[in-house]
Amino acid sequence: MADRLGDFLIKKGVIGPEQLLEAEKLATAKKIKLQDAIVQLGYANGEAVTKALAKLYGFEFYDLSNVPIPPAVVELVPESVARENAVIPFSEEGGTLKVLASDPQDFETFDKLQFILNRKVEIGLATKESILEAINRNYGQTEGESADSMLQEFTDTAIDFTETEGDDASGGDDEQVDETSAPVVRLVQMMIGEAVQLRASDIHVEPFDDRVRIRYRIDGVLIERDSPPRRLLGAILSRIKILARMDIAERRRTQDGRIKITAGGKELDLRVSMLPTNHGQSCVMRLLDKDNIKIGVRQLGLSERDFKAFRNLIRRPNGIFLVTGPTGSGK
Repeated sequence: MADRLGDFLIKKGVIGPEQLLEAEKLATAKKIKLQDAIVQLGYANGEAVTKALAKLYGFEFYDLSNVPIPPAVVELVPESVARENAVIPFSEEGGTLKVLASDPQDFETFDKLQFILNRKVEIGLATKESILEAINRNYGQTEGESADSMLQEFTDTAIDFTETEGDDASGGDDEQVDETSAPVVRLVQMMIGEAVQLRASDIHVEPFDDRVRIRYRIDGVLIERDSPPRRLLGAILSRIKILARMDIAERRRTQDGRIKITAGGKELDLRVSMLPTNHGQSCVMRLLDKDNIKIGVRQLGLSERDFKAFRNLIRRPNGIFLVTGPTGSGK
């Protein structure tokens, strides 16, 4: 892509050969995209480079300045998804959502968007700066809400922890959460809220030497989300332990707990497991929707013949049924 873009920009007179060489050196040294290096060096502005990308790869270019986006369209993409991937929903027609991005070759992000949003996505191009401005304009600013700007608004889903958060669980130990506790408390709430909104079955909080990885399991596939600073791992896990009524001081042994929440009018159970690793404790939270288990035999999809056979079998005084399937299949 870089070679094609560079040659195209030279052909169109946007930059010269020497400028291209300097931009390629910077892109290699900083491990950034060529178009970003060109803009950083001031050889061309973002609009000129993005327009060239649009022409080169056959995409439509959009000028987002002062262009209103319908609120109903904005609501189709969670703010966290828009911010993390630097994309903005632009229009929706016939079940196809037009999303604007700045890199026409970021196929991984495009596939992830289709998977997360569960709808057909059509891509248009706009400058990264205008996309970020449009995100702030349509979703609202998030500055000053977090420790180290790691609270990039996971979601707006309301979560109520009152069922499990008794006085004994939110008292003195809560002060140990630290790192300006309120932002960390809100981060955990937002993280669970987004997982519920995206229909995730599990939340993984995994420590590494230099970062914390947060992943959601959606339809059996693990999707990586925003990574908070490594130093916040202890505070995040402490907050989860408080909610799950675990021993907040225990870090060397495995622990299991449970959190009851209400999200979007639904009652959910979270089964929490803490496991020590070489880089600190890891946490897995499994989300169980109580409504999903209130299913009668008639709703299982059995044919009439199988239903009659099943009904006759369960009336026998002996025997056994084996219910099998992979993890998370609904056994």
